[in-house]
Amino acid sequence: MHVLYEDAGKLKAETIFSEADTSLQVESASGKRSKIKRNAVLFTFEQPSPDGLLPAAESLAATLDAGFLWEVAPQQEFEAAALAEDYFGHAPDAVEKTATILALSAAPAHFHRRGKGAFRPAPPEILQAALAAIEKKHRQAEQQAQWTETLLAGTLPEALRPVAASFLDRPDKNTLEWKAFDAAVQQSGMSPERLLLSLGVWPHPLAMMRDRFLTAHFPRGTAWPSVEIQAWGAHLPRADVEAYSLDDASTIEIDDALSVTIPEPGTVRVGIHIAAPALAVTRGSALDDQARARMSTVYMPGDKIPMLSRELIAAFSLDEGQWRPALSLYVTGRLSDGEILDTETRLESIRVTTNLRHGQIDDQVTEAALDDPGAALPYSHWLRPLWQFAKAVGAVRDRARGRPENNNRIEYNFEIDGPPDDPDSIVRLVPRQRNAPLDRLVAEYMILTNTQWGALLARHGVPGIYRSQQAGRTRMSTQALPHESIAVPQYLWSTSPLRRYVDLINQSQIMAAAEHGVSARLAAPFKPKDADLFALIGAFDSQYTLWGEFQSSMERYWCIRWLQQQGMKEVLAHVLRENLVRLACAPFVTRINGLPEFERGQALRLDILSVDEIGLDIELRLREPV
Repeated sequence: MHVLYEDAGKLKAETIFSEADTSLQVESASGKRSKIKRNAVLFTFEQPSPDGLLPAAESLAATLDAGFLWEVAPQQEFEAAALAEDYFGHAPDAVEKTATILALSAAPAHFHRRGKGAFRPAPPEILQAALAAIEKKHRQAEQQAQWTETLLAGTLPEALRPVAASFLDRPDKNTLEWKAFDAAVQQSGMSPERLLLSLGVWPHPLAMMRDRFLTAHFPRGTAWPSVEIQAWGAHLPRADVEAYSLDDASTIEIDDALSVTIPEPGTVRVGIHIAAPALAVTRGSALDDQARARMSTVYMPGDKIPMLSRELIAAFSLDEGQWRPALSLYVTGRLSDGEILDTETRLESIRVTTNLRHGQIDDQVTEAALDDPGAALPYSHWLRPLWQFAKAVGAVRDRARGRPENNNRIEYNFEIDGPPDDPDSIVRLVPRQRNAPLDRLVAEYMILTNTQWGALLARHGVPGIYRSQQAGRTRMSTQALPHESIAVPQYLWSTSPLRRYVDLINQSQIMAAAEHGVSARLAAPFKPKDADLFALIGAFDSQYTLWGEFQSSMERYWCIRWLQQQGMKEVLAHVLRENLVRLACAPFVTRINGLPEFERGQALRLDILSVDEIGLDIELRLREPV
């Protein structure tokens, strides 16, 4: 004797081995025995064999029409065996009963299961709605298949055109459009980016990169609402200083300028003058909300998205010949050993004499010319004393660190001749020694300013956003902790308030400390333990990282374009570690699969096999060590 029973929603036919009151022991065709409950049994049978029952029933069930069964079935709950007898016109055999059960189970729109072998026909209105839904789903499946076929043929269907650009970063995976595209990706073996580019969603990888970034982070565009310019800082005293700024040719936000006087032989009084947009961008104002939304200027080769509106930048940028509000730090120090004798922070108005540009004077300002009083040197009355004191305070940091600072790496400026969104624009990589005299000079005074103003806030108990480094880990916090690699007791960002929101916040705190002294902690925009300041740190860190990653990606892209434009077939590179190398001619780091082990710094001559503008990588092969 054999039995048909349900196990986890599936029908099984096996031979009865033994029986008890509430259970049976059955044996499969393979000889495996199992115990089943009697209430799971649908019926017992002698013919056909268990392994032949289900295949025969499935074949017969395929010929049964669910619609006809629904028409002839009773309108109340019924047993499948009873319907089988009515349908076939005789007492059904095991195959016919099983086929009926399978046909009814396979038509949930027509029949609702009511228990073991029992069903109830769906009411007419529910059946019609279910059939309409099934028909709609069938049409959608056909439409999806048609779209997928069109995509694989290399054409973007019109219905997908408005949403195709969203497939990479913010797809609605419940839509037919996405499902059709996803199927095309799976069947083509292409990455989503390559498939979309091949379909013409973007004309080239550069457009794809820019569009994805701008859509994700600037969905309303990059333009600012117009700003009503006010006479910010008009009441401030005018400083009697001869100040100069020093920036790249493309810089429009002149954040800082330097002045210097000689109070007496052997000492200098250096003025570090920082643009003061915190006068306008006050906590909680509309301008503050706008700056906080961006957190930082976004940089990319040949282009930038400013943190502040251009009107606001124009009102506070330290442009030559214009009186502009500035937060100034005056440092009096000894040239012989770099000792700080006195500091003073003052909110005032300054007029920069000249906005100097690196390209104008870099070649003339050498270390030898700065150290030789008789050598020809532009702006020597300004540069030489600044250089002497910068070297002295830098030596103090070197002694605290226990070793000289390693700044020998070459950095590159990207210059784009043509629109920055056109891949055919000519790109130039302009190398610049990181420890070039002018860079060292400016960097030293920015470090000095950020250190002294960090100490000012800590001294008055005014919270600020500090950057510390301990045990090799750099982090931002409200605690004035040491920065090991810079070798200072505390350090914060405050010298780029036109470009970074953290600097802007710190500037407002520094202004309060300079004006109110010991009572500044009560007058500052952010009071001690202000929860918003802690939240701001996390938000800035996250967004600043995103901006940096985008800049790095764009620089990798333009490095690849530069290699192509130069027609280079081989390059020189140096080993960083294992199979990681840095090109000697461009700021590009990549891995070489199968590279033999070399010492760090080993020079290698490499063949360029291919470039990948989408993956932002270069395939290289070792030719020979140099």
